[in-house]
Amino acid sequence: MEFSQSLKQNHLFRRLYRRGQSLACRELVIYCRRNGLGCNRVGLTVSAKLGCAVVRNRLRRRLREIYRLHEGSFRRGYDIVVVARTRAVTADYRRLERAYLSLAGRLGLLREGDKP
Repeated sequence: MEFSQSLKQNHLFRRLYRRGQSLACRELVIYCRRNGLGCNRVGLTVSAKLGCAVVRNRLRRRLREIYRLHEGSFRRGYDIVVVARTRAVTADYRRLERAYLSLAGRLGLLREGDKP
């Protein structure tokens, strides 16, 4: 990812959950907050309740790929956490992509000309 870093530290996840803006749909929940940096930090949360390691890793790869392909459309300077819900496991790639970009657009994470 050219303009982004991974968000891995637990205290940053907790701060986003507590103080960040959030929106949800059937498949995903996205939390975001400005970070004061020139790049985005992206974290993914896929609970063990969603399935075995193969299922969880496939879902993580899909979400990471959606962000990677549309990274240029995102505004910079945000911490973003994407939480997968139960329906994300059975959703196809296009449905996940639509949900991801729709929530990001509604949160103001996408640039003006790039909104879906």
